[in-house]
Amino acid sequence: MMDAHMKGSQMKDPQMKGSQMKYYKNKKLLHPTSLYVEADRRLKELSECLHETEKEFEKAPSGIIHVLKSGTRIQFYFRANKSDRGGKYIRKSDIHTIQTLLQKSYQDKVMRLLKTEIKNLELLLNRLNDITEKIKRVYSDFPAQIKCYINPIDMSDEDYADKWMNIPYIGKEISEYGPVYETAKGDRVRSKSELTIANMLAEKGIPYKYECPKTLLNGKVFYPDFTVLDVKSRKEIYWEHRGMMDDRDYARQAVFKLKSLMKNEIILGNNLIITEETSTTPLGTDEIEMIIRRFV
Repeated sequence: MMDAHMKGSQMKDPQMKGSQMKYYKNKKLLHPTSLYVEADRRLKELSECLHETEKEFEKAPSGIIHVLKSGTRIQFYFRANKSDRGGKYIRKSDIHTIQTLLQKSYQDKVMRLLKTEIKNLELLLNRLNDITEKIKRVYSDFPAQIKCYINPIDMSDEDYADKWMNIPYIGKEISEYGPVYETAKGDRVRSKSELTIANMLAEKGIPYKYECPKTLLNGKVFYPDFTVLDVKSRKEIYWEHRGMMDDRDYARQAVFKLKSLMKNEIILGNNLIITEETSTTPLGTDEIEMIIRRFV
């Protein structure tokens, strides 16, 4: 018998099927980038740094320092300006003057470099800002009837999530005789905690699949309780809920499974979430909320 979550994945997008769906699945899309967000953050940081450095520079005394190196010896000379080719010798005991003028010299060099980087970032942001979003919109602005004929190189987060959700899969069969709970989306899950996880993900608009098979590097098939899509990074995160950790055999198998997943590049804290509970210590909704906020 076909599970409810398998039916939904097959029927949501009738226009994307057969070779078209296979092509979508295999085609490499542009990797998400935070280039402009990072450029804007860097520009603000540099501008603040330049402003603070200029204020300090203005307080510095007039004149510049000239450093004369001879072998391992270093001598310091005070010069009134850059055209001054001589200068007055500064004794090494006059640490304050040496430190003040060296700091001024350092700040002068740094300010010039800061201004250069600020200029380059402003040029980047003024000319190219939002280009990545425009590339996505080229595909996403097409009507649905046209999209199915196009193999995109990038698309909006909404389109990516929609197509990810519509890739068909066959989950593990759920027995009619065991506990079964129906989620708000109509998926059938095996426990109350899984029901809560599924409903909270759906409530927050986070795409997920229940017991979607993943073939591991060793050829074995892994059925994570939830495969969650981090839409912004286009990254799949696997969520395993361990519901009987007070059962010794169950706990032993859980540890063995975790070791197996690690060998297949599914790493806790990176692309794997694990929640646990016992018969006397259930998983709390506040814990689920915190995990979703932190990882997705």
